[in-house]
Amino acid sequence: MAAEQAENEQEPENAQEEQQAESEQVPSAEEAEPTPEEKAKLADLEAQKTILNNEAEVHRQKRDELNAQTKEWKSKRDALNAQVRELVEEAGKSREVRDGFNQKVRESKAVRDEWNKKVSEIRAKINEIRPEKKKEGEEESLGQMKARLDRMEMQQQTMPMGADKEKALVKQIQELAKQIGEREKVEEGDEEIRGLVQELRDAKAKAEEAHKQVSINAEEAQKAHDNMLSLYQRADAIRKEADAAQAKFVECKQKADEEHRLHIESIKSVHAVGKDADGIKNKKNIAKKKRTDYETKKKAEEIFEKFKAGEKLSTEDLMILQKSGYL
Repeated sequence: MAAEQAENEQEPENAQEEQQAESEQVPSAEEAEPTPEEKAKLADLEAQKTILNNEAEVHRQKRDELNAQTKEWKSKRDALNAQVRELVEEAGKSREVRDGFNQKVRESKAVRDEWNKKVSEIRAKINEIRPEKKKEGEEESLGQMKARLDRMEMQQQTMPMGADKEKALVKQIQELAKQIGEREKVEEGDEEIRGLVQELRDAKAKAEEAHKQVSINAEEAQKAHDNMLSLYQRADAIRKEADAAQAKFVECKQKADEEHRLHIESIKSVHAVGKDADGIKNKKNIAKKKRTDYETKKKAEEIFEKFKAGEKLSTEDLMILQKSGYL
């Protein structure tokens, strides 16, 4: 009996000791609240966080603006490069046209030279059977007249000259050709000479036609060449614009990348500052929770003692017991 009484007396003493130890571990109400220094630190951290958030937003806006400009310069560059490609393609076609006409010029020249050679051969035959002596009162023989006519025609065909000078030369050629024709009529009584003269006329007509084709093809080749040069010049001018657009694209891209880097750095700094602030807040929240839990438990124990004593409990008391695990 004495042992049982001693044990019963010991239990309250142990309970009191446990309660006292637990009470000593629970932060006081003052400890659960931030100190002035901690409040100042929190305020400073929140201010830093606001500043950093603002900086991050500024960098984000600049980055987005620069990215928009980058897209615009890229679009402009691509459009200009497309124009360059089109012009270069057109210039290539003009080059092909020019080369085609130049080939025709070479072919027409070959034909002309062949007929001019035939003209010379026929004329040589005529000269072989035609007396070359000058008739009395004549300054030059028929062969000399024809040689002079050939020189004048060659001059007209190959030498550049003004319109008036060419007109005068053509008139001289016509007059000389007329004189030669009159001289030839005198000699056309010879059937052999008459046939050769006709061959000569036909050959000269062929040579003139070939020369005409040379001139036509050369003119077309020059037109195509000039058009090709014009297209290449336009392409070069637009290519310079495209290069300038590319330079602006690179510049904006680099600036946008830098603003993005600064934006990320600001965000990281915000998180770091927030983490420091949360550390202070969490420390106080944990202390406050311990204090609240202790007070709630203590009150629940008091209510439970009342319950065991048969006292009437309120609804609030019952809820406290339920939350504390007594019911």
